[in-house]
Amino acid sequence: MIIREFLTRTQNASAAQRAEAAAILGRAYLYGDLPADEAWEAKTALLTLLDDPSPVVRRALAETCAASARTPRPLVVALSCDVPEVARLILARSPVLTDADLVDAAALGDEATRAVIAARHHLSHMVSGALAEIGELETLIALVRNPTAKITAGRLLRMIERRGTEADLREALLGRADLPPEVRYALGLAVAQALSGFVIDRGWLGSERCDRLRREVGERVALEACEGSGAAGIARLVAHLRTTHQLTAGLILRAVLSGRTDFALAALADLSGQDHAGVARAMRDPRSFADLHDRAGLPGALLPAMQAALSAWQHVAHRATPIRGTGLSQRIIACAIDACGSLPDAEMQPVLVLLNRYEAEAARDEAREAARAIAAAALVRETARREAEALDATWRAALDDQRRSAFPSSEAAPVIDTAVGLVDAPVAVEPSNPVGAILDALPEQILAWYRTEAPVADPEAEAATEAVLSSLEESLLDQFRAGRSAAVLPSEAGSSDKAARIAA
Repeated sequence: MIIREFLTRTQNASAAQRAEAAAILGRAYLYGDLPADEAWEAKTALLTLLDDPSPVVRRALAETCAASARTPRPLVVALSCDVPEVARLILARSPVLTDADLVDAAALGDEATRAVIAARHHLSHMVSGALAEIGELETLIALVRNPTAKITAGRLLRMIERRGTEADLREALLGRADLPPEVRYALGLAVAQALSGFVIDRGWLGSERCDRLRREVGERVALEACEGSGAAGIARLVAHLRTTHQLTAGLILRAVLSGRTDFALAALADLSGQDHAGVARAMRDPRSFADLHDRAGLPGALLPAMQAALSAWQHVAHRATPIRGTGLSQRIIACAIDACGSLPDAEMQPVLVLLNRYEAEAARDEAREAARAIAAAALVRETARREAEALDATWRAALDDQRRSAFPSSEAAPVIDTAVGLVDAPVAVEPSNPVGAILDALPEQILAWYRTEAPVADPEAEAATEAVLSSLEESLLDQFRAGRSAAVLPSEAGSSDKAARIAA
């Protein structure tokens, strides 16, 4: 009945009318709680709409059924293989599609379709891996910026390997909160590679010097990637560096000279095959460390420098003497140079050259930190000065406004001579006294409280007082007058006593 009525009403209707009818039928099937027989008829009618020649009808059907999990799977799969404007609606939201459907759609679709799939919520590792392998820059950026997409570290490294030269992709990768340390290291290398190529193309530096600078930057980035990664993250980074043949003796020496003993411990444990606890004990004992150094396969010429640096760090830890910064330490490098300089072996010359280069780098880093600290302090002082000047100017402006509003300047009104018909010039009037203006504005009752005029004497009271005093003896009056004068003038009495003591 539903199929017959639907076909009857839409047989001669326009595309817009058929699209509206398709949307109504789709909502009735999904949310109408139809009986079983009517639901089957509605589902059949929806499937017949796939043969509608107008994409407007199929688009309306896709918009209605895209977000529902009750949509029939044949309808969803057919719409996902439709024209791009219809398929993208289904590929972006439909929960009915499986990972295999999404991978197939990504392989057969265009770049815009793959970008839509990359922006889906809760993408699995399978779909993310396929997009990382075949997607172009737009798809990769959409995938990386999708916080719910599950992407393995290997796929992130594959993205950097394919399109690491693109600054937009590197910026999107740095925005992810779950970035593994090996991926941060690979990003640093990609940036160093891009800058090195730019410098070489400009002819500013030679290729050999740029290669050495790139290696040094890679070592610094590897140690900086360890910040906040924990023991597991550092172990992953060390394993990645060893697999890619980038775990060098120079990197381990830099880690020791920089105080990154956690990285050196993980690297020595990975190279020697010992557990971390045994490596940690060996790093505190010079004899055990010599055996560990040999088992790790490090050059023997580095052993004196490593032992001297580890001993210096132990001394710093025991004395609790702070060392500024987190990079190379000049104090530790000086200890390593002293330990290697006393050895006459010719193999120590490359090590001394490396240590001297590290010392120069550490000096420059410490100078940069000092300059930044001085600049920051100067900026704070300048900001405080400007804020004080602004507050002072605001206070003065408010004070001026208060004065103008409280005591407006009086100007003489022009005088008109009726006989002559001329306007006389204004006569200058002296400014009014502000204190007098304030006193004039006060009520009379308040002013009465502060008046200091002597009260009017009562003749009868004075006569009674004289009568009482005249009846007293002369000795009592003298005592009364002496006591009253002492109470009234205590300061004068004190000063006279002081003068008498001084004279004595």
